[in-house]
Amino acid sequence: MLEQTVTMAHGSGGESTGRLIAELFAKNFSNEYLDRMTDSSVVPGSAQIAMTTDSFVVTPVEYPGGDIGRLAVCGTVNDLLMSGAVPKYLTAGFILEEGLPMETLRRVVKSMADTAREAGVLIVTGDTKVVENHSSDAKGEGGLYINTAGVGFVPEGTRLDAASIRPGDKILVSGTLGEHHATILAKRMGLENESLESDNAPLDDIVNHLRTSGAAVRAMRDVTRGGLATVLSEFVLSSGQQIEIEESLIPVKKPVRDFCGILGLEPVYMGNEGKLIAVIAPEDASKALDAVRSAKYGENAAIIGEVTGDHGEGSAELILKTPVGGRRVLGPLYGEGLPRIC
Repeated sequence: MLEQTVTMAHGSGGESTGRLIAELFAKNFSNEYLDRMTDSSVVPGSAQIAMTTDSFVVTPVEYPGGDIGRLAVCGTVNDLLMSGAVPKYLTAGFILEEGLPMETLRRVVKSMADTAREAGVLIVTGDTKVVENHSSDAKGEGGLYINTAGVGFVPEGTRLDAASIRPGDKILVSGTLGEHHATILAKRMGLENESLESDNAPLDDIVNHLRTSGAAVRAMRDVTRGGLATVLSEFVLSSGQQIEIEESLIPVKKPVRDFCGILGLEPVYMGNEGKLIAVIAPEDASKALDAVRSAKYGENAAIIGEVTGDHGEGSAELILKTPVGGRRVLGPLYGEGLPRIC
């Protein structure tokens, strides 16, 4: 039986560490590779692989619609998907502060395991460290941080690259923007709003629907920190092509829009954890939109703009067309939008 809270003994490498691994991590993440309990896992490979790594430090670790465990899997899987890879394997490194309630850790680990199953990936190896509690939390509870690495296989002939963007291409967003950012900020501010819930989700079903639709996808990116405007600004910089988007076409749920109105925030700069941007060949835009809308988490997808061409060296911009006919130049996010949203 595990203790009620994490203690320094859980990081000692001894009997307490063994029980923590056996009763919590091994039980939830069980698969044929992890069950061997070796320092590294040998797994089937591919001639061309994609690799990524990420660290997750969100506070609070549990929030409406998700938690740090679900976030860790979604963030890693989605990064692999955006390169055209089929995600296969994850690692999970846990840094636990002394005093972390064991029930909190149980919930996070179970959520992480459930999300991995949903995304079709295996957590094949991991590590646990326990550190002293330096938390300023009034309850004195310890914190929880997760580091991941991910590996996926890239199908032959796959190329997703912003340099491939061409004039006339359409800009597709897979759903409504700003939920994760608004949810985390509201939680930290102590604002109770049952209408706000994080969008953290794996995007594998959306990407699979796009792939099988046959639509020509030039580039993809998940819309995380920095928001829509930052991602599209990077596309403009990489491609040298101007992009114009319609503000009235950008999908934003009313609770998020109202929240932004109160605090003076802009949905185009708010972070998300379950949305992507895809640049689609114009002749395939309708096909791609139908494919995404038929996928899990893609029902609110929309075409929000297009690539308008090369306006000369260094002159390409991201333009937001307002509902009253104005044209506003958008750049990447400057400064820190909100610390620790992921």
